[in-house]
Amino acid sequence: MADRLKEKVAIVSGGSRGIGACIARSFAREGAKVVITSRKQEALDETAASINEAYPGRVIPKACHIGHLDQIESFMKWVNEEVGQPTILVNNAATNPYFGPMLGISEGAWDKTFDVNLRGYFEMTRSVAQALLDSQTPGSIINVSSVAGIKAAPFQGVYGMTKAAILSMTKTLSLELGEAGIRVNAVAPGLVDTKLASAIVSSDEMTEMFTQRTALKRYAQPEELAEIFVYLASDEASYVTGQTFCVDGGFTIV
Repeated sequence: MADRLKEKVAIVSGGSRGIGACIARSFAREGAKVVITSRKQEALDETAASINEAYPGRVIPKACHIGHLDQIESFMKWVNEEVGQPTILVNNAATNPYFGPMLGISEGAWDKTFDVNLRGYFEMTRSVAQALLDSQTPGSIINVSSVAGIKAAPFQGVYGMTKAAILSMTKTLSLELGEAGIRVNAVAPGLVDTKLASAIVSSDEMTEMFTQRTALKRYAQPEELAEIFVYLASDEASYVTGQTFCVDGGFTIV
């Protein structure tokens, strides 16, 4: 299947690697013009060049640290002026600077986790959604949460708090924006082989602890998540909003 996102402009944060890069590739395959963003321009350039070999000119790299509100403002201004009004937003960038018991987290790690994982998502969403409202244009916003926001998250408790808050934000915004044709959904991945999850994936003991609680008895590769985002971004999901899709190999069923 192709051209499900033809002529649409999409933004994918955290798009230089992992899940975000796989989403960008799938969006480009479906005809979208995709702006990928993360903190480092060089990594974005490499990812865009790789995807554009297969889908020439469809991926545009532009650095933005979503934990900094001034960067979000200038980034959104640039996207609208240089690429076009985005009708698809994937809030995927995330950080998890502290791994350990919740009571041991520092103030700096707490602030960084909330600034990127929650406030950054909200401000990116507010910017895109307000432009869609002003132009009376429908759109799709997809927030990347986590099973850590649904179940207890040992050693990732504050990260899990931000991911739980994303689910609440998704539900409320879907209700507030639905009449305008702006759909808001969330995807909650299980354990995925990414840099963010490296503290777990690199440990045989922790990996086994997770996979033994998973129906498929394994963790995922980033590309296994991409197609749910294509569906939610496309008109195929025109009657889907306010939902959380767990792509977790069966982790949350018990």
